[in-house]
Amino acid sequence: MTIIKEVISNFLKKPVTLRFPYEKMQPVENSRGQPTWKIERCMGCNLCVNVCPSQAIELRGKGRESEIIYYQSKCLFCGECIDVCPTNAIHSISEYKTVFPEKDKMKKEYSRSKQNREIK
Repeated sequence: MTIIKEVISNFLKKPVTLRFPYEKMQPVENSRGQPTWKIERCMGCNLCVNVCPSQAIELRGKGRESEIIYYQSKCLFCGECIDVCPTNAIHSISEYKTVFPEKDKMKKEYSRSKQNREIK
């Protein structure tokens, strides 16, 4: 008899899972998301490149003229680059779902001369 009671009580409860494309889960407050750069604050010190455990950041050029290439396919969302940045040029956004049709499109270039764009 207890099994029947359990089955009936489960039918009456609301499901725990989400209907994914139609319902989306909100990220937890203070969770680490995708890093992004404010290139005008970056001084090209190379600290973020040196501390990144997955080598997801590449710096081209030197000093204030440097450009940043960020490889989303390699990023672990660890936040080490954010912690080490002396000018607070790197911050985390709440986006953590990075789905792309091709791996080559998972790069972002941050440059002072051009608008921030995805590399094709």
